[in-house]
Amino acid sequence: MEQQPPPQNRENVASGSRAGAGFAGDLEGAMMGELRDLRVGFIGAGRMAGAVAQGLLLAGEVQAENIFASAPSNRNLEKFQNHGCKTTHCNLQVVKNCTFLFLATKPYILPAVLQQMAPAVTPKHVVISMAAGVSLQSLEELLPAGTKVLRVMLNLPCEVQSGAILLAQGSCAGEQDVALLKRLLSPCGLVEEAPESYLDIHTGLSGSGVAYVYTFAEALAEGAVKMGMPGDMAYKMAAQTLLGGAKMILETGEHPAVLRSAVCTPGGTTIHALHELEKGTLRATVMNAVEAATTRARELGKR
Repeated sequence: MEQQPPPQNRENVASGSRAGAGFAGDLEGAMMGELRDLRVGFIGAGRMAGAVAQGLLLAGEVQAENIFASAPSNRNLEKFQNHGCKTTHCNLQVVKNCTFLFLATKPYILPAVLQQMAPAVTPKHVVISMAAGVSLQSLEELLPAGTKVLRVMLNLPCEVQSGAILLAQGSCAGEQDVALLKRLLSPCGLVEEAPESYLDIHTGLSGSGVAYVYTFAEALAEGAVKMGMPGDMAYKMAAQTLLGGAKMILETGEHPAVLRSAVCTPGGTTIHALHELEKGTLRATVMNAVEAATTRARELGKR
């Protein structure tokens, strides 16, 4: 049954006393393979936070009543409420009730949020930042010494459990924390660990990259429309073509050039079409796009 949004001045979250009960054993139990009692919090309840929470719920290991989210207003909290999650307007309530804390705020307000929550952060917490451009070093400096911190960069297809996710661990986070985070995020898509320096590249490749894919899909379909295919059919076929091609790369492990060559026959339709793409410098343009987005991500991180 759909829950009604709480009144503006009331908290739809368990009291602080609940956080003390079993809190110390919460993370330990999760490390042992049991996630049902793990309490996961989201400070910020925007689109990506909602996508991660939905992935956790679809996997069926983390319970809705153990997911907490905070935001300044009810607008973004409603989707969490509809799933049976706890919500509040108080960030500290989330910190006090949860072991795993996802920071899903805008990067420019994150320092203020960290200063507010720092007094409540304990050695039992694992803090995961989803904010672009805020380094692990900056996060660790704004939190108590020894806090376990990780960064994660996700992309929009996490909403349909097909995201590309890259994570990096801070100086105090351990391999168990990384393993647990991978397990939590795996329902959202492909999860890989990498050095922090790769996160900006991942933004240019996968974060912004889905927009390049959508642009290409639109052009692909409109080419078919130009040649006489109805638009609805063209967009479906374009999307399935991209999905099938991507799946073959992942499942066969073949280099894309090898798979491309398998489609080409001497004098056939494909090689003639590829010649047109080469004349339009498609590959160089896409490489330039990834470079531009990566450079911009690095610039934002220096602010």
